[in-house]
Amino acid sequence: MSSTRRKLLDLIVDPDAAYAIDAAELEPLQLQAAQELFEIRRRQIPLLERRAAGAGINSIRSFEDLVPLLFAHTVYKSYPASFVEQGRWDRLLQWLDTLSVPGGAQVDITGVKDIDEWIERLWLAGRRVLATSGTSGKCSFLNQTDADFELKKRHFRHTVGWPLVRADGDHIFFWLGPIKGPNSAVEAAQIGAQNWARAGEVHALSDEPLKISEVSRMAALRKRIATGEASPGEIAQLESVAKEKGQRQHAALTALIDRILDYREQPIYVSGMWAQYMMLISRARERGIQDGEFHPQSVVFAGGGVKGIALPPDYQEQVQRFFGDIVRPGAYGMTELMNLMPRCEAGRYHRPPGLITLVLDRTGERLLSAADASGGLAEGRFGFLDLGFEGRWGGLISGDKVSIDFAARCACGRPGPTLLDNITRWAQTGEDDHIGCAGTIDNYIRGAVGE
Repeated sequence: MSSTRRKLLDLIVDPDAAYAIDAAELEPLQLQAAQELFEIRRRQIPLLERRAAGAGINSIRSFEDLVPLLFAHTVYKSYPASFVEQGRWDRLLQWLDTLSVPGGAQVDITGVKDIDEWIERLWLAGRRVLATSGTSGKCSFLNQTDADFELKKRHFRHTVGWPLVRADGDHIFFWLGPIKGPNSAVEAAQIGAQNWARAGEVHALSDEPLKISEVSRMAALRKRIATGEASPGEIAQLESVAKEKGQRQHAALTALIDRILDYREQPIYVSGMWAQYMMLISRARERGIQDGEFHPQSVVFAGGGVKGIALPPDYQEQVQRFFGDIVRPGAYGMTELMNLMPRCEAGRYHRPPGLITLVLDRTGERLLSAADASGGLAEGRFGFLDLGFEGRWGGLISGDKVSIDFAARCACGRPGPTLLDNITRWAQTGEDDHIGCAGTIDNYIRGAVGE
């Protein structure tokens, strides 16, 4: 790793200082680090070299130079579905190699039976591939190294909770989801447990490993149902599986909720979804537990989990009243991001030194600037270059719609620019997300893997 990259990434060990660096000091260092990283990665990752050659970019002199080098977020699920459906594991590995830094031991895929075993073989070879949930019908696969995991764990230790609280290893840890499996949310839970949990006090919804094959199969079937392609038998199967799984998860969640309530007078760390917290409130009322009975040093993260679920309009306010005067930090991140952005006291997301934030127009082809702003604010597509990864190129165009404030100072007093806490998606589930470079990238990858 280059000295400039290392310097920027190491700054996070003192987050108060890291988030106080003015743009005039930070951005030249970020450009230098981007150039150093680009020189290395273009020789290692075929797709990046192709993007650079096509755009005529040989060096990074400005943030605008980075835009044509970013990968569309869909690239990490751009493999032909037949590779998984037909068990063409060698071709799937070839696809992954067009997007990744070579390294680790040779991957032995002899006798692989399903996608879970394919991922397991990669992990055995030192490639910690993470899979997304596959809500679109296909999972994304992102390569990372053991060193990437350790760096991410360090970043989370110094950022998650900042500026309100720091990880202390002395909380009773609750994660309202599965805590095993090669999934980014699961990894975040594992990191959270290592950073925050008191010894012997890690509690999760399930210790059963998350099976990517099951997640992918169910997502693909839901997509077929939405398009009218699924047979009555397939629909009945999905309903049966969903009912049985729902019953098991409801029982597990009820038991976990009771444990959270039992520990309410001690410092807890709990992360879950809004709908789960509404169940927690309902159970608390059954037990005669009122609002505000939690230890003031408890840390609670909430979000998501409302799609297709009927919740009262004031569900967020109800959850806040129920937990009372506890610590409620926030952060903006995603599967593809190591250097997540914490939320300050003024409700804005701040960039860490190791993350180059690039807010683009909707097509992902042009970098927005203060000249595009109205009243200091501009709406665009979130892109970035995460300087932390060794296993892949960290440049990405996401599917997120963000509002950026180009002001030199945030209301909290720290330097800008910052992102507002109103992030949504450009496309809803099932809709196509049109990014200008996506088609070109997909065509190259299909050619590279012979499809």
